Amino acid sequence: MVDQVRSIKRKDESQPRGPNLWSEYEIEAKSSLTDRTLRNLKYGDAFAVMDDHGDIGTLKETAEGLYYRDTRYLSKFELWLEGKRPLLLSSAVHEDKAALSVELTNPDVERGAEERLGRDTIFVQRTKFLYGPCSHERIGIKSFAPVRRRLLIDFLYEADFSDMFEVRGTRRLRHGQIKASVTDKGTVEFVYRGLDRVERRTVIEFSPAPLVVDEGRATIEVELAPYEHTSIFVTVSCLDSEVKPLVASSFLSAYRGIRKARRRATEDIATVRSSTVSLNDIVCRATADAYTLISYGEYGPYPYAGIPWFNTIFGRDGIITAILMLWTDPSIARGVLRTLAATQAKEVDPYSDAQPGKIIHEMRHGEMARLREVPFAHYYGTIDATPLFVVLAGMYLERTGDLKTIREIWPNIYAAIGWIDNYGDLDGDGFVEYARAEESGLANQGWKDSHDAIFHADGSDAVGPIALCEVQGYVFAARNHASRIAVRLGLLDLAETLSSQAERLRADFEQAFWCDELGTYALALDGEKRPCRVVASNAGQALFSGIASPERARSVAANLLTADAFSGWGIRTLAVGQPRYNPLSYHNGSVWPHDNALIAMGFSRYGLQADASRVFAGIFDAARHQDLSRLPELFCGFNRSPHRAPTPYPVACAPQAWAATSIFGLLGACLGLELVHDECEIRFRNPVLPEFVDELIIRNLRLKDSRVDIRVHRYGHDVTANVLSREGQAKIAILK
Repeated sequence: MVDQVRSIKRKDESQPRGPNLWSEYEIEAKSSLTDRTLRNLKYGDAFAVMDDHGDIGTLKETAEGLYYRDTRYLSKFELWLEGKRPLLLSSAVHEDKAALSVELTNPDVERGAEERLGRDTIFVQRTKFLYGPCSHERIGIKSFAPVRRRLLIDFLYEADFSDMFEVRGTRRLRHGQIKASVTDKGTVEFVYRGLDRVERRTVIEFSPAPLVVDEGRATIEVELAPYEHTSIFVTVSCLDSEVKPLVASSFLSAYRGIRKARRRATEDIATVRSSTVSLNDIVCRATADAYTLISYGEYGPYPYAGIPWFNTIFGRDGIITAILMLWTDPSIARGVLRTLAATQAKEVDPYSDAQPGKIIHEMRHGEMARLREVPFAHYYGTIDATPLFVVLAGMYLERTGDLKTIREIWPNIYAAIGWIDNYGDLDGDGFVEYARAEESGLANQGWKDSHDAIFHADGSDAVGPIALCEVQGYVFAARNHASRIAVRLGLLDLAETLSSQAERLRADFEQAFWCDELGTYALALDGEKRPCRVVASNAGQALFSGIASPERARSVAANLLTADAFSGWGIRTLAVGQPRYNPLSYHNGSVWPHDNALIAMGFSRYGLQADASRVFAGIFDAARHQDLSRLPELFCGFNRSPHRAPTPYPVACAPQAWAATSIFGLLGACLGLELVHDECEIRFRNPVLPEFVDELIIRNLRLKDSRVDIRVHRYGHDVTANVLSREGQAKIAILK
C-alpha cells in the first residue's frame, strides 16, 4: 500500500462574530447536551465526549469529539458492522470513571439473495479509555452463528482541529491547513499546521491492519468460526509539537496504568457510606467525577472545572472545589494553592485583565488563545479568585497545620492582599470592585459572569465598577485568615492591621448592602454606590464568609427558603418575581449545586443546620433524578412538581468539579463538621441529618497523625457519633 496524502480545506467564515456578542464568549446552544445520552472520559489535558454507542460525530454541530489542550483532534469516529450501525444493548462508564463499556449487536443484514446475517448473531463489546493524550479501544467481536462468518468492520473518521471556542460558537476568519495521509502499514495521520505555528497531529492506528484504508474510512475483515471470538484494537494519539509526547502503550498496559492511577488518587481520602442506597450512589458518582477531573501537574493535583467546555485550570472553580473537599482530601487544596501561586500575575496587562498579585481566572492552550483572538491564554478577569485564594490558604492551615506549605506561598498570599488594597478597591471606598480593562474581556467578573447577571430592581443594567455582595464577604474572610496566618508567622503588627481592616469592612458592608425592605443584602453596588436591590443567592454566600451579623444572617436564610427563592430542588440564583427572572437562564433563576453548598455552609456557620439540611434534601432529590446520579453544573429553576424531575439546562457541563463535590460541602454543613488540627479534635457542631438518612459511616477521616472511622446516627431530631476505630489521639466532640 502506498502512502496517500490529501489536503483538506476548512470552511472559513466570511464575517466574524459581532463585537457585542464576541465580548461575552457565551456558549451557543446549537444542540443540547441533554437531548440524548452522552458519555465522557478524561485523562489530564485530554477528554472525549461520545454518544452511548461510543461513537463521535454522528450528528453535526455537537460538542462530541476527542480533545487535547483545548483543540478537537477527532471530530468523527464511527463503527459500522456490515455497512450498518450496530444496535445498542448497553452503555456505561465504569464506576471509577476509568473506562467506557458499550455492548452492541448486529441488525439484520442482507448479502444478496443467498446470504443473510440475522440480527443478534454477532456480539460486539467496545472498551474505551484515555491514557495520556491517547484514546485506547478494544472491540471484542464474538459470533453466535453455527457457521463460519466473514464480517466487514468499517471505521469512519474525521479530524477538524477546531479550537474549543469554535466548538462553543465563536467564528473565525482564517484557519491553518489540514493534511491527511495513510502509511503503508495502514496508519492514518491528520496534520494541522496552525496559524500559531504549532503542528497538531491525530494518528489513528489499527490492529490488525485494515483491508482498505483512506483518509476517511478504514475497513477491517474478520473471519470467525462458529462461536469464535476476536478483537480489534484502535489507538488514537493526539500530538502537539510543543508538548513532549508520551510513548504509546499497549491496550493492556495502558489499562492497568489508568486503573492503578485511579486507586492511588483515592487510597487516602475519607469515604462516606450511608443507610440510604441512593445517597451512596450519589456520593460514589461524586467521588468518581471529582477524581476524573483532577489533573496532576508540577505543583500537585488540580481539579479542572468541567467537561466539555471547561477542561482546564479555572482559579475560582479550583478553589471552591478544594474548599468543598477539604474535609475529605486536603491534598487537593495544597495542589490548588501551589498551582495558583505559581501562576499569580506579576505585571499589568490590560488585555488579560492582569495586575500584580491577582489570581488567574482561566488558562487555555488552543490556537485562538495563543493568537490572542481570545484573551484566555492566561486570563485574570475574575474579582473573587484572589480573596478566595487567601481564604483557602487559611482554611487549609486550620485543617492540616501545614505551615511549611503556607510559608512557601506566603509571598503569594501577601501579594494577593496587596492586590486587594492596590487594584481591587478601584475608588478607595473599602469595597472591592471590578471593571474590565478592555472590551475583549469579560463584562461581569464574579461567578455569575453572564452579560445580564448584574442589574437593578427596575431591570436596568448596573454600570460599573461593580462591587458584588459575596465578594465583600470573601475579602472579609481573606483578611481574617491572613491575619491568623500572620500570627503564626510572627508578623503581629500585620495581623492586627488585617484584623482591623476586616472589622471595618464588616461595618461598612452592613451599612451599604443591607436592604431592610427585602430582608436581605443587595446583589451589588454599582459605580455610583447605588445598591442593586434584587433578591439573589449571592447574599447566601455572604453567610459562608461570616461577614453578616447573626440577626441578619437568619433573615437572609429565611428569605432564601421562601417559595420564591427555593424551587424545591434547591435555592435559585434569582428569586421568582425579580426583574430578569428566567428559570431557563444561566444565572437568573437557575439552580447551581455548588452555590447551594456554599450557602448551606453559611447556614451552618450561623447554627442553622436544620436549614442546611433542607437545602441538602433538595439537592439530593435533584441528584437522584439525574443520569448516573450525577449532579450537573446547573439545572433550570422551575418549581418542583410531583412525579417530575428537575428540568435540565441544555448546555450544562457534566461532570463539573464544584457541582460533583457540592455533596461533600452539604454533608459537612449538616453535620457542622469542623476539623481543628492544632487541638486534634473532630467536632460536630449542632449536627443534623436529613430525614432520608438514618446513619452515616465516615471512614479514614484523617487529622494530624490520627485516622478515625466514625458512625453518625439519627434518633429523631438528635444525632450521635460513635468511634468505630481510631489510630492516634484525635478527640471527637459533639457541640450544641
